[in-house]
Amino acid sequence: MLELLLCSLVTILPDYLYRRYRQNKRFGKEITLYSVWYELRWGITGCLMLTVALITMIFYYHPSTTSAALYFRTVPILPEVAGRVAQVNVDYSAPVKKGDVLFRLDSTKQQAGLETAKRKVAEVDASMISARADVVKAEAQIGEAKAAWQQARDELDTKSELQRRNPGIVPQRDIEKLQVTVDQRQAGIDSASAAREASALRVSTLLPAEKASAEAAMAEAQVDLDKTFVRAGVDGRVEQFLLRPGDVVNQMMRPAGLLIPEGAGRRALQAGFGQIEAQVMRPGMLAEATCISKPWVIIPLVVTGVQDYIAAGQFRSGEQLVDPQNLRQPGTILAFLEPLYKGGLEGVTPGSTCIVNAYTSNHDAIADPKTGALKGFALHVVDATGLVHALLLRIQALLLPIKTLVLSGH
Repeated sequence: MLELLLCSLVTILPDYLYRRYRQNKRFGKEITLYSVWYELRWGITGCLMLTVALITMIFYYHPSTTSAALYFRTVPILPEVAGRVAQVNVDYSAPVKKGDVLFRLDSTKQQAGLETAKRKVAEVDASMISARADVVKAEAQIGEAKAAWQQARDELDTKSELQRRNPGIVPQRDIEKLQVTVDQRQAGIDSASAAREASALRVSTLLPAEKASAEAAMAEAQVDLDKTFVRAGVDGRVEQFLLRPGDVVNQMMRPAGLLIPEGAGRRALQAGFGQIEAQVMRPGMLAEATCISKPWVIIPLVVTGVQDYIAAGQFRSGEQLVDPQNLRQPGTILAFLEPLYKGGLEGVTPGSTCIVNAYTSNHDAIADPKTGALKGFALHVVDATGLVHALLLRIQALLLPIKTLVLSGH
């Protein structure tokens, strides 16, 4: 309607003023409904054509959408392990901090596993002490075996020397027995050394490895025990938390509740514009929005990102081929908008629906010396028509509460 009034100012109105005051034709006499159409047919036709062209230009270069909202992501509250709820620490709706325990599962089995792992570590520590004692014992046995070997060796050397000086004074059989005794004592030394090496290897390698495995098992048991405590992953607010002691929960069941992160839905606004505006929407464009949860307020925004694909074209591989005829509803170009000024979205409830206008700016192209006069004038016209759309948005912001509260059937 506003576009029609603007176009009539340069078509129908001048024609009527000319015939009324220049040709002195009076309304109701020479100017009738038939004569108005007959005499102003070119103006009326031109007005309609200009109106259609103006509306097309405004909505193309300054797109608008009612499909805009402050979307936010919620975090489902689910345990990592299945179990029966033993304790609940939060109500149906409550603020929480990161790390707060929301509820606890029965942990009898996990506590028993942790205690078993601790006992295993203690058992390995006791074995370590025993193995060190074995090393000391083996060293003592080595000393004893070396002393016995030295004694047998000295006796063998003495009798061998006597036999050399006075052949036949020492029976050859005694010398052979002493040689066997020396070899036996040497074998005892080797056996004691091997036992010492085995005990030392057990102390330095085997038992530390067993202790590391036991400590890893204890850490795993501790992790399993910690999983029975379901904590908040981020600061936020718990909603729809209906869990009670005695309930059985697992990952295959519905969530125990939802955790809404702090600040969710307060940073950016997402808006879906028509596909025809894909060539117009660009990051850096200025925009304005009015939201139903904050009436009579215009929020200045800036486009920070434009999704370069249309979600409606997504498909998943399956047993049936994709039929484009099933794509009844055309998709939209998703744009991300952030407040132009700090705190611009303050007071807007997350999830609120909004009306958004985006405005094309050709200032740089107009200021470019290479831009011709005619093109520059056309770009000025394009930018100037954004005022019309801005005015329409303010009218919508003014009427939105009335439309919602009065005309919607309340």
